[in-house]
Amino acid sequence: MELLKPGKKKDVPVISQRATHMEVSAKSSELHKAIQLLEDPLTTDLKERHIFILKKLLNRNSNGFLLRELTGIARVLELCAEKVKEHPEYLFILCEVLKICRLPFLKERASDELNYAQGVTDFLSHLGCLMRICDAEVRQNVIESVKSFYSCLAPTHLLDSMDNPTKSKSQTRLPKSRFSNFSLRFQPTSPGYRLQLLELSDLPRTLLLSMAALENHPAIRPQLLQTLQILSSSSDANCASMLHARGAETICLHMNEPDPSGQVLLLSSEILCNLLERGNKEEVSAQLSSLDCVLSLKEAFSHVLQNASQQSDLQLRNDLLMIITVVAENPNSALTESLFAQQLVHLITLTEEKSPSYLAHNLGLTYKNEDFKMKKMLLNLLIPLSKDLAALQLYEEERIILTLLMLVKSPGVMSEHQPGARHWSSIQQEELQLQALVTLSSIAPLMLSDFMSYHGNNYLLLLLDWCVESGASYFHGFHDRYGRRNKKTQMLHCIRVLRSVTSQGVEFVNQDLCDQGAIHQLLEIILQVEASSDEDDEVAVEIMSEIQVLLSTLCETDFHRKDLFGFEGAEMAIQFLRKGSGKFYSGLGHNKLILSTVDCAWSCIVGCYRTEDHFLEKEGAFLLLDLLSTSPRCVHGVVLSTLLDLCDNPNTLPYLLSWRDVTGQTAPRLLLQLWREEEEELGVGRNHHGGILDPQRPLLNRFQQDESALTFPSNAASLAVMEISENLRAKMYFIFSYLGFQELPGLSTEDYVTLSIVKQYLDFKVGEVWEEISREVRRENVWLFSDDEEALINICKTSEDTARRVMAEQNQILEQRQREDIRKETLFYTEMKSHRKQEALMAKSWDSYVSRTSNYKVLKEVKAQRESYSESTRPKVKDEEDVNHLTKHFIGHILAVESTGAKGPAGVRVKLGRTAIKAKTAT
Repeated sequence: MELLKPGKKKDVPVISQRATHMEVSAKSSELHKAIQLLEDPLTTDLKERHIFILKKLLNRNSNGFLLRELTGIARVLELCAEKVKEHPEYLFILCEVLKICRLPFLKERASDELNYAQGVTDFLSHLGCLMRICDAEVRQNVIESVKSFYSCLAPTHLLDSMDNPTKSKSQTRLPKSRFSNFSLRFQPTSPGYRLQLLELSDLPRTLLLSMAALENHPAIRPQLLQTLQILSSSSDANCASMLHARGAETICLHMNEPDPSGQVLLLSSEILCNLLERGNKEEVSAQLSSLDCVLSLKEAFSHVLQNASQQSDLQLRNDLLMIITVVAENPNSALTESLFAQQLVHLITLTEEKSPSYLAHNLGLTYKNEDFKMKKMLLNLLIPLSKDLAALQLYEEERIILTLLMLVKSPGVMSEHQPGARHWSSIQQEELQLQALVTLSSIAPLMLSDFMSYHGNNYLLLLLDWCVESGASYFHGFHDRYGRRNKKTQMLHCIRVLRSVTSQGVEFVNQDLCDQGAIHQLLEIILQVEASSDEDDEVAVEIMSEIQVLLSTLCETDFHRKDLFGFEGAEMAIQFLRKGSGKFYSGLGHNKLILSTVDCAWSCIVGCYRTEDHFLEKEGAFLLLDLLSTSPRCVHGVVLSTLLDLCDNPNTLPYLLSWRDVTGQTAPRLLLQLWREEEEELGVGRNHHGGILDPQRPLLNRFQQDESALTFPSNAASLAVMEISENLRAKMYFIFSYLGFQELPGLSTEDYVTLSIVKQYLDFKVGEVWEEISREVRRENVWLFSDDEEALINICKTSEDTARRVMAEQNQILEQRQREDIRKETLFYTEMKSHRKQEALMAKSWDSYVSRTSNYKVLKEVKAQRESYSESTRPKVKDEEDVNHLTKHFIGHILAVESTGAKGPAGVRVKLGRTAIKAKTAT
């Protein structure tokens, strides 16, 4: 209740808190008194007293029920419902209570919505139970009360707006009550409160189950279905509750009952569509797959198909067909047993084959938009039906493959109609063409004999020619992801059909396709699409990847087809490999294109030496190694497999050894780096240098360690053998077997440590297998002869000894690197020491030079020292002959001094020369 401030005027009087509690207590006491009176067996015959008390109670609650009293009201409804069978006078009370239920519930406090939620839920569940009373008025009021929950107006507004939308607001206003002031002290619950609790109650399920009790009230059935339609369209929880009571089956079985209003079938189909959309689709399909439901759907569809004249009838027909399609997706459906599938399959061929059947005569196909939608839905229906082998027999009898192939003809052929004859428009023809291609991609692999007998390959290759030759100006429909007017979508679906057919591996189908020149034609198409499309065109990228997969399927096992792939195909693969993996994660399909390109090179080039040599000359091996170094891990497997098979060609090895990436890394170093990354991913035990950590488990990964304690049957493959195909180490080992393990370029010490493990990979793997055998023998308690046991022990010990020998070799490699590091460090320090000494000498020389040039006394002293040193080193002359000999053969020192312009000693350049000085003649 709103608190009024002093001096504030308000039209309504202020009621005290005490009066409020008094009137609420009066209401509660009246409710309690009414319940006691109805439950008392001594007052059973006092009907007038009962009705008087109940009317008084309803009068006090004419503005709505309080949340805390709903539990008592539910008990009153239950007691009145029990007495109705013998005393119909209580029907009036039930109807009045239901009318008040159309009003919002009232709360005293904000917390009441949470506190009394369970009581409200039980009350709503009890409302649905009133549908069991065999009285049309009560059932009508229950339905109207539930409808009122979904309107923001009062129930009279809702009902009047349904019956008479033009009625004015003044005519639908609620009457005032003498307790109108009392209602101001209570607030209505929030608009969605009842709807939230309705989802938690059993009301939807109870209303659904009441369908079976309306046989004597056919006028109420459409209103009940309308209510169920509102419930199912508004909440997933309501749909789940209805499905829990097998709502889809119940609605389906009652959809064909006599209906004067003509709304039962329409409302039933809408409810089923809501259950499919908001409920569990698999559960709906399972409920509708019984024979009775399928027969009911068949009856409804046949009736609408033959009598459809208005737009709503055509839409209803298509809705039923959509429901039938969902039923067909269930493998346990009874469509074939009920002969309904035969009728549907026959209906598909009516426009392509002029059938004289009664169905074709009475169908009245108008080629309108709704008929066009039906045609597409029928074509789509063939896909789920094809899972049933019996349906495939129907397809063969009705020549479905031929019908689909006629639909995929080029529009130029399809447009040849007789003058004045009705036919599909060009846009409709093309959308049917696309839908037929989608259907063919699923059905043709299952009916290859029919596909070949009707020359399916020829139809599809002609369609490809039309797509290429006619340019990019034709319309196309909903399958286009970008809305552009071109034929890439037809081309894409056509190639998908060819790929689905060739993927079965039937030789005569693939050979027929190649005999018609498909390989050359596909190469021309992929080059044309690549040249005329943008890299961000998702449809074009998918076309190119699909063509490459198709070429790989055709050429993988046939040498002659690889030769037909030839230089043109090798050039195509080179062109796509040059694109690299830069857009791998672009989300436009480039990841599939990269994988399909490598797979195409592997399947179509490898194995034909002439094409291989051309591929290598065009730097194909270099491009594969570039892709290996830059692509994600998921691409490494197919690239390594391609390189491994290329190594059978002796011309491949020089290319692998001469390859360098942008950082100067060689191919062997790249492979060893990938080896270390692979072992890190597998969890193989290695030390910080990459060496073997446990000689008993040199290659064992964490997955093998976890499963080593498990026991496998004798026919199961060994874990050590299966592990080979699950990672890349075996492929890299065999590539190194071709390259050799000696004198590999560009390896570091860490690479040599890893290479020592790679070199013994096969021996370690053999040891793993023997270790598994030994472990299985011990686990199974198998007794061995002494010689066998000794041999088994020696074999297992040999593997461990090999691992220890490799560990010793790795230690030698590390020690050698350590010695080399020490040597380099010593040399570095020696050079540093020499450099420092030279700097000291240069500094001393500079100081001496400065002192000599700046101090004359120092210069004289230095000159004297030099002269003294020169005299001391000069040999003494014993006689004149020796003097003459010395002067004759004396070699003097000649110094040439030049200035360089620099400061200090560096500014003087001194040159030294030698020459003979002749002795003077004595006088």
